[in-house]
Formats: sequence, C-alpha cells, structure tokens
Amino acid sequence: MAMKTIPKSYTVAAVASFIVLVTYLALFSSVSDLQLIPSLSSSQGTSLQQTWESRTIRIDQAPQEMTSSTITCDRSHTDYDLCSINGTCSLDQRTGTLALMDPISSTSAPIVEKIRPYPRKTDNWVMPRIKELTLTSGTLVHTRSCDITHDSPAIVFSAGGYTGSIYHDFIDGFIPLFITANSIYPGRDFIIVVVNPKEWWMLRYMDVLGAFSKHKTILLENENASSIAHCFTSAFVGLISHGPMLIDPIRLPNSKSLVDFHNLLDKAYNTNLSTLKAQKPRLILVSRYGNVGRVILNEKHIEEMLEDVGFEVIIFRPSKTTSLKEAYKLIKSSHGMVGVHGAALTHLLFLRPGSVLVQIVPLGLGWVAKTCFENPAKGMELEYTEYRVNVGESSLVEKYSKDDLVLKDPIAYRGVDWNATKMNVYLKEQDVRLDVNRFREHMNKAYENAKTFMDIEG
Repeated sequence: MAMKTIPKSYTVAAVASFIVLVTYLALFSSVSDLQLIPSLSSSQGTSLQQTWESRTIRIDQAPQEMTSSTITCDRSHTDYDLCSINGTCSLDQRTGTLALMDPISSTSAPIVEKIRPYPRKTDNWVMPRIKELTLTSGTLVHTRSCDITHDSPAIVFSAGGYTGSIYHDFIDGFIPLFITANSIYPGRDFIIVVVNPKEWWMLRYMDVLGAFSKHKTILLENENASSIAHCFTSAFVGLISHGPMLIDPIRLPNSKSLVDFHNLLDKAYNTNLSTLKAQKPRLILVSRYGNVGRVILNEKHIEEMLEDVGFEVIIFRPSKTTSLKEAYKLIKSSHGMVGVHGAALTHLLFLRPGSVLVQIVPLGLGWVAKTCFENPAKGMELEYTEYRVNVGESSLVEKYSKDDLVLKDPIAYRGVDWNATKMNVYLKEQDVRLDVNRFREHMNKAYENAKTFMDIEG
C-alpha cells in the first residue's frame, strides 16, 4: 500500500438479469476486481435486487430451540442451502462428515444430507469447486468417540470459491457469517468451522475471525487433514445472504445492520484514532494501476485539484499484501473516500458512518454501481454520491466511432446477449481521463460534507 500525503416470482427481465449474473461470474474467476458479482438489474422489469430484498428467511427456529434431535435442510433459497443438526454431533475432518450422535426416533428413517456451504449455489462454475459435506444420523456411520468436546455449537461454511478478491471475501464470507450468527445464535458463542481455506486466508483474516468467536477456528482442508474428531452441541451448515454487501435489520432478531458489522471490524482491528483535531478533511483516493482497466489516466492532475479544493489527499493502492489492520486504521481516520468502480471500494466498510464516499462510474457501468456500492454505502450511513463518466472522459472514444452503440447506447449494446467480449469493453478496455473542472464541481460538494463530518466527529 503506497500512502502519500498530498416471494420467488421472477419477471422475464429478472431471469435475464440472473443469466447475466452467472455469465459475469463464470467469465472472471481469477482473483481481481472483475469478480464484482452484483445482483444485476436492467432498466426493465423487476431486478434481482428486489427479489433478494423480498425474500424471507425460512429458518424459523435456531437448532437449539427444536425439541428433538434431528437433521433438517432448507433448499428453498435461490442463492444458498442451509442445514442444521439439532443435537450433539461429531465432525470427521478427513471425510467432511458431520454425524448426529444423539438418538433419533426409532421410527425415523435414516438421514443423509449433502451440502456445499457456499452462498452461490446457482453458479455452475464455482460450486463444483466447493467441498461437499455429508450430514448423517449416527446409525448410518461408525460414529467416532470425541477427541475434543466443545460446549458450543458450530457454524460451518466454505472459504473457497471466489475467495481472494476482497469484495468476495466479504460478500460471500464475512457479511453472510455475521447475518447467520445473528440469525441462528444471536448473543451466543459459537465455533467457526471453515471448509476450503486457502493457505493465506487464515493469516489475513485472523483478527476478523477472532472478533466473531473466542474459539480457535477449525479448518477442513483436505483428506490429509487432522484425524481429530471434534464434537459440538449442535451445528449450522451454510451461510445466509441478504444480497451483495447488505444486511437487512428487519430480518434479524436483534436488528443488526451494516453499521454493526463495521463495529465488529472495529473490535477486530482495535484502532484508536488520534485525538489531534484534523486541520482539513482527509480524503482517500483509491488508485487503480497497471493493465487492469478503469485507471484514472490523469490521476496526478486530479490529486492536485482535490488538494486545491481543500482536502488532505492520501493515495491508497491496495494489493494482496496490504495489511488490513493498517488499511482499516488509515481509512477510519479519514473523512471520505473516492475511487473508480472496482473491488477496492469494498474498503467503504472501513469508513466511519457519516463520512463521504464518491464512486466514479465509468461509461456503461451504471447498472452495477448501485448494487455493488451505492446500496452498501447507504447501509453504512455514508454520504454517498457518484460521478458518472461521460463519453468524452472515457478512453473508449479512441477505439470506437461516436455512432457506435458502445458509446451511443451502452444498454442497447449490452442487450441480453451479455458475453465476455462485451464485458471486457467496459471493464478492462476502458480507462478514464476525468474532466478536471467538471469533477471539481462534484468534489466541492463532497468537500463540504466531509468538512461538516470532520467538524463534528474529528
């Protein structure tokens, strides 16, 4: 990091959008911000976002509240499956089998359930790469005695899939984990069991995991994993999602929100802000660099303009090796953030509620801006605005004629036949050269909001 002070009924449109979503995900499976997988919506009909928001959780009782020992699964959700074991259960780390140890009714048929605990069950590219777990009643397997007996329940989920992009680490992992914990075990301690952990994952997110649970995280890595048998009072397998980077307080028994998730991150990184009063609003300028697309080509001029407006500007160039604790400390101490649409804007979760976020939206990407970052920004109670890049500010004017649909009508160009070629035009081929004077007008208002925040919050 370089720091420099300067109900399930879908309209045709929704189904088409869903197909776009799957295509978008499958085509960009490498670790990059091209993995932003929104609940995509077109300008027609009901968006998938609306269907996400209208969906209700069908787990009416937490496992510990059920009256008899059993295994139940809910496969009615579009985006995820959920299973629960109500009763003492053992975990075989080598086989990925969770076995109910408490006796069930003698008249009950043997139980076997399979689940891949990752909240993208319709993604045909990624789901085969998620380890499948088996949940079974003890009568069907030789149930091992417990090597380690825990006095808490377990939440089991996968850290495979698109893990590696900070956007997906949070929207497919930690935010759904927060929702699940507060839906199923609100106010209770639990043990985290992680399937498909990558080598770096535990080290990178140890602080966050520690904020969720006081217990050591249990890893289900592969068939050569430890032969230790862990036993839990009960288990919940899978994660509940409310949509991309969203938490709906109405759907949680304790009304937790995205601000509460931010507070959990605060607990994880234990940052103490300086008591020295800032002299001018501090603005984080998220910098894209290299051959990744959506780079601000005149970034130096933009930096100088922002300083002239009155900001203290800090250039933030996150990478895989960026310390999240240091990034959190830096961003939380700021009064605003500005950057082009991309995975790095996930760092908005580190901003203090009430601070400023400006999303620069390149040509043809207005349809994803709202879902990916506008809705989460509002959930974080940020002062959100967006700057829409016009045709003259896009580098695509150097490649296409002014009458080409790419420039003239991106929605028509995109159409329903959304594919890798069309996707690359706006996501990878496009850089931006911002109109300094036009952007200044936008940032003058952002400055006033940031200064007001600074004067109140410091």
